[in-house]
Amino acid sequence: MNRTGIAAALTDLLFTPELDLHEAADRHFAPEYRQRTDGSWADRAEFLDHIAHLRTVVAEGSVEVHDELCEGLRYADRHTVRVTKKDGSTVRTEVYVFAEFAPDGRFRRIEEVTLMLEGSDADRNLGSAR
Repeated sequence: MNRTGIAAALTDLLFTPELDLHEAADRHFAPEYRQRTDGSWADRAEFLDHIAHLRTVVAEGSVEVHDELCEGLRYADRHTVRVTKKDGSTVRTEVYVFAEFAPDGRFRRIEEVTLMLEGSDADRNLGSAR
């Protein structure tokens, strides 16, 4: 099975603006996708609203995966996302992820906790802003 991963998914969603949002999401996320970020659940439509909002704020960025583990349909990782916003400010967030793949290798569910390492107080909700 070909599986997606966080770095590929976030690169397509956030850092490849010429790629259609729905095409990017379809590559990495199953139709029934749900995500919980810092305790708040979002269905796929709410998640895509969040990514659409981020695309209006983010100029560029990168993902560094520090630890990654796949076991069957389970996935876990720890990664850092570095974002340069269109206003020139920088945000760095460390993210801890537990996830489940759909049988086709796309994410079915992600539960994550974020820790802002660099950024303003207004950026603390960047992981779930819509």
